[in-house]
Amino acid sequence: MLNEEQFEKARIYGIDKTNLKIAKEFYSMTLTSIILYKRWISVAWEKSEGIAEIFNISPKQEILISCTFMTFVTLFNFVTNMPFSIYGTFVLEQKHGFNKQTVGFFIKDQLKSLVLSLVITLPVVSMAIYIIMLGGKMFVVWLWLFTTVTTLLLLMLYPSVIAPLFDKFVPLSDGSLRTAIENLASKLKFPLTQIYIVEGSKRSAHSNAYFSGLFGAKRIVLFDTLLEKVDEDKKVTTGCTESEILGVLAHELGHWSCSHIYKSIALTEVNLLLLFTAFGALFRYSMLYMALGFPQGQEPIIIGLIVVLQLILAPYNSLLSFFATALSRKFEFEADNFAVSLNYSKELRSALIKLGKDNLDFPIYDKLYSAWYHSHPTLLHRIENIQNLIKEQKKES
Repeated sequence: MLNEEQFEKARIYGIDKTNLKIAKEFYSMTLTSIILYKRWISVAWEKSEGIAEIFNISPKQEILISCTFMTFVTLFNFVTNMPFSIYGTFVLEQKHGFNKQTVGFFIKDQLKSLVLSLVITLPVVSMAIYIIMLGGKMFVVWLWLFTTVTTLLLLMLYPSVIAPLFDKFVPLSDGSLRTAIENLASKLKFPLTQIYIVEGSKRSAHSNAYFSGLFGAKRIVLFDTLLEKVDEDKKVTTGCTESEILGVLAHELGHWSCSHIYKSIALTEVNLLLLFTAFGALFRYSMLYMALGFPQGQEPIIIGLIVVLQLILAPYNSLLSFFATALSRKFEFEADNFAVSLNYSKELRSALIKLGKDNLDFPIYDKLYSAWYHSHPTLLHRIENIQNLIKEQKKES
C-alpha cells in the first residue's frame, strides 16, 4: 500500500497536525481562563453599551447592544485564531506540499468568511433574543422551531448561494465520466440535476467528492484534485481513474441511500431541544452574571446563552462530541458497505489507497485515540471492512 518513504511522510504530517491541534487547544483553554478571570465578558458588554450610546441607542435596547457585543466577539475570535490559520496554511500545509493559496487569495477568503459570519450571526442572534424576551414560558419551543427552520434554510442555500462565494463551480463536461456518473445515479434513482467540478486546487492539493441538496434535486461535486493528474512524462502522479471515482461516488451515494443526512439533522434537532431546555432552566440564575462581573440585576440574554451553552454544558458537549464521532464512523462503514453491495469494492479500495497516499493520511492509530478524535475510520480499518465483506459475498455465492 505505502512504501517506506510515503509512510514516513504521512507519519510526520500526522505528527505536525496533532502538535498544531494540541497547541491550539491549549491556547484556547488558556485564553478562556484569562477571559473569565479578568471578567472581560462584562468589560466587552460595557464597551458595547458605550458604542451604542454614541449612536443614541439606549442601554434598554438589548438586541442592538447584543449585536454590537457579538460583533466584538466575532472580531476577537477572528484575530486570536488568525495566527493558527496562517501557520496551518503557510507553514504546515506548505511544508507538506498541500497549500496552493497565495497571500491575496488567503486574505480574501478570510475576509469573506468574516463578513458572512456576521451577516448570518447577527440576524439569528437578534431573532433568538427577541423570541426569548417575548416567548413566555414556551420560549424554548419557539426558539427551537426558529433554529430548526434557520438550519434547514442555510443547508438549502449553501450549495447554490454560499459555496460559490468561495469556490468556482464548473459543470463537468460531456464524456465517459459524466455518462458513467449519470448512469449510476439513474440506477439508484438518485435525483441528480448537475455534476460540478470545483476548483479546489486553488486552495489545497487535498481531494474530495460530495453531493449536496437537502430536498428534491441534488448535485454531485468533484474536486478537480480528485481527477487523475499526469506529469511531463505522461505518468499519473495523483488522483483517481474514472472507475475509482465511481467507487468514491458509490460511497457518497450510500450516505444518501441510508438517509445519513436526515438522521444527522434529526439528532441535531433533538440535541438543540435539550440544550435550549437546559438554558431555560439555568439562565435566570443571577450568580452566573455576577460571577462574570455584571452588576446585580443586569442579566443580558446573549451572555446567558454563551455561559450556559458553552461553559456550563461543556462536559455534556464533550460527551456529545464523542457520540457524534462514533455515529459518523458508523455512517462511513455503512456507506462503504453500500458501495460494496453495488460491486464497487475493488474500485473503492483502490481509490481509498490512492487518496490516502495523495492526502498523506497516516493509516495506523491507536483504536481508542481514533474512536475519540477521528470522524472517519482509518484507512486500514476501512480496507479491512471491505475485504471482510468481499469474503462474505464469496461465501454466499
